[in-house]
Amino acid sequence: MARGSVDVHVVRGDDGTIRIAADPATAADPATGPPPAPDFTRAVLDAAGAVLTWPVLGDPVLPVAEIHDATRAQQWLWAVYGERVAGAVHACAAGELVDARVPSDLTPLADRAARLGFGHWAARWWPASHLDGIPSLQPDVLGLELAALTHDCQQLFDDGGDQPDDWVPELVGDHQVALDPLIQWWHSTPPSTDTARQLESVLRSVDDAADSAGLDGEALGRLRSSLAQPRRPHGTPVDPVTLFVRHDGYALAAGEPLVTGGRLIARGSGTNDWRRYPPGFVDASETAVSWTARALGARRQIEVEVVAHIAAPVTAVPLAAEVRVNDGPRNRVTLSRRVDMWTGRADLSLPAGETQPRIELGVLLPGFDPGPGPEGDADRDSIRALARRRLAAAAQPDARTSPPHDGTYGPFLAEIAAAATDEDY
Repeated sequence: MARGSVDVHVVRGDDGTIRIAADPATAADPATGPPPAPDFTRAVLDAAGAVLTWPVLGDPVLPVAEIHDATRAQQWLWAVYGERVAGAVHACAAGELVDARVPSDLTPLADRAARLGFGHWAARWWPASHLDGIPSLQPDVLGLELAALTHDCQQLFDDGGDQPDDWVPELVGDHQVALDPLIQWWHSTPPSTDTARQLESVLRSVDDAADSAGLDGEALGRLRSSLAQPRRPHGTPVDPVTLFVRHDGYALAAGEPLVTGGRLIARGSGTNDWRRYPPGFVDASETAVSWTARALGARRQIEVEVVAHIAAPVTAVPLAAEVRVNDGPRNRVTLSRRVDMWTGRADLSLPAGETQPRIELGVLLPGFDPGPGPEGDADRDSIRALARRRLAAAAQPDARTSPPHDGTYGPFLAEIAAAATDEDY
């Protein structure tokens, strides 16, 4: 975000929640204002005493803050929005102010927080798809960069225990398998490039975070030793794709093959609503979900095929398809993983002589599913376009003479590695 200032609205709701937003429409009461954007178009970050959100589509902006504990939030408010906004929030909490328009400073912590929020969004909503040609992000590389960013943004968090995004030791511990490849990538990259600077910044922040948390281990020991030595001249450039070989390729799993034969009644595509199942289960394409209705003698049967994500689990997952015929009740079809597909079939109840049933079908994970949401085809298309733009930018070679930049929404290391992939997407 450019340096300077921008006016924001500080509003105290009837329930005591204090809302900060640069856009008057988003500063309004959520109960009476415009409907919220789909959750997959927003980056979200839990901070001390508040929840921060940013729109993913469009230019970087200051976050919308929903403050439920103004006392705890004061530790970071001034560093994100500036002293005048922090003072307005304090006045709202004390009952001295209800609605104000206040100049907000654009601060370095606001930049870093926006990047951290976007990183969490990418971990949850990145639209990886073989069908659409969008490679997935290597989770260990992204996890370590999130650990580094979280450590750099510690002012946003406290010991309240209600901030699941403050997981630095867990992130480092869970993803340290990527440390050695990142070190190798760093040493093979010309020091004057943006990628080399980004790699060094991430590695040093991870080292500092691990030291602060008292973490140890062989990989962290090698990291500390590497950072303590003079930066050796870079050798032969290393393709990051070769450093992060995936071990989660498609595998066979129990599942019944679909029936062939019978009389075709109808076929079509289902809805691929990303909100109804966890990340890494289903290919993100709109064409990933399909169905076929057949007549097998007197029986009517629906067969479902769903293209699996490359990291999809192969066993003991109750993924299901929800089927609705002619505006009737919703029924579920259990799906099982077979090679690169989720498949399942079930009997259909159709009126006698029905030849053109209206069939609605979506994919969900019971217990995770929030229920069908509003149509989001255009928003999902916009997210795919965003991913393609980011990958295209990440694929551009570093310019040795390029000026420094804060990289608020610049490519993550995982995006740079994904953009270099030579897999058949």
